[in-house]
Amino acid sequence: MKTVIKNITIINEGKCCISDILISGDRIEKIAPSISYKTEVFVNEINGEGLYLFPGVIDDQVHFREPGLIHKGTIYSESRAAVAGGITSFMEMPNTIPNTLTQELLEEKYDVASKTSLSNYSFFMGINQNNLEEALKINNERVCGITDDGLYFNNDEGILANYPEFLEKLFSRTESLVALHSEDDGIIKNNTNFYREKFGENIPFELHPKIRSKEACVAATKRVLEIAKKHNNRLHLFHISTLTEANLFENLLPINKKRITAEACVHHLWFSNTDYEKLGSKIKWNPAVKSEEDKNGLLRALLENKLDIIATDHAPHTIKEKSGNYFKSMSGGPLVQHALPAMLELFHKGKISLEKIVEKMCHHVAEIYRIKERGYIREGYYADLVLVDLNQKWQVTPENILYKCQWSPFENQIFKSKIVKTFVNGNLVYDDGFFNEGILGKRLLFSKIR
Repeated sequence: MKTVIKNITIINEGKCCISDILISGDRIEKIAPSISYKTEVFVNEINGEGLYLFPGVIDDQVHFREPGLIHKGTIYSESRAAVAGGITSFMEMPNTIPNTLTQELLEEKYDVASKTSLSNYSFFMGINQNNLEEALKINNERVCGITDDGLYFNNDEGILANYPEFLEKLFSRTESLVALHSEDDGIIKNNTNFYREKFGENIPFELHPKIRSKEACVAATKRVLEIAKKHNNRLHLFHISTLTEANLFENLLPINKKRITAEACVHHLWFSNTDYEKLGSKIKWNPAVKSEEDKNGLLRALLENKLDIIATDHAPHTIKEKSGNYFKSMSGGPLVQHALPAMLELFHKGKISLEKIVEKMCHHVAEIYRIKERGYIREGYYADLVLVDLNQKWQVTPENILYKCQWSPFENQIFKSKIVKTFVNGNLVYDDGFFNEGILGKRLLFSKIR
């Protein structure tokens, strides 16, 4: 069956134009000002007048919790929330139980996704001090990269940014994309001890950015950048949270010429330290949500192409796991359903253009990971597409939250824009509150050379 969307405003490759688009099977067959077809050919026609068509969002950093932590979320439940939010492809982290540290465990995740994921998918290979040889075996054309995000490097503590000798060894050998979380453990420990002595176990949540401080982020990021530049590695840094860090990166274009890339996350672009009083543990992330200056600076760095993409770091916990004192409350929160509406809200506020949102959430993600035939609205590309009504207000309520954990830091927020339809590989998987789960997502494929 074919689908034609008529009179749709397409946002793609820095341009905005009204056109028709024809979907045939899992691909975009034709884009033209007017598309006609023979009446005897069965075509599903959608009137796109007044709506906007985006490429499907690609989220390079999610924690979908399967296997081992499925009380928080599953590949099925979170991919379902993702497509409702216009995210058609995701890349998932290795801090499941067991951690994804072997090729066998990695492929087991792919097997689960092939049977349950409504969106397209890829999974990072995890790395710690004991599995370097195993991690180096990944197939660059079938796996998005290697990461330490969410993992302990040394069994009971630390992330890779704190082990420069091991980074030297990894960067000198790998030809894969390496994606890292960069915070300095020593600085964080000292800050934690200082505030624990002052407040005991009941440290106020607004001190989280003082504990996981700007200094901790900057020190680790500088360390990692120095080593990566020496080896000319393909390095990507997750969730940059400070303006100082953002200014460490170059605004080199085109994007595919960069050997070092970095991202901002939706929560660091939306929330600031002024929100802890109201939301407390619900906005406790690592790295921490920081100052208004950092929030505004990150957005400016995106517009200046110092930061390359926007991600979610979707990390669901149950509301019970987010409760309790500072040390009991877990860091992270669910975001995939509300990430694109939140960025569109920033558009309505005049802070970012639609074209730039598409660039940072679609085009550039495809470019820096070298994803094949996705991330753009182009003839011959997979039909991963999102129809958006920029003028349909809706409110986030417990009744319309789709995460398995059943809460959101955006609860009660009124958004001006609504995701109307989401196509994944040409399949209309989400249609204004209804899901078609008959056709599942596909494994993302990549160029061999990163």
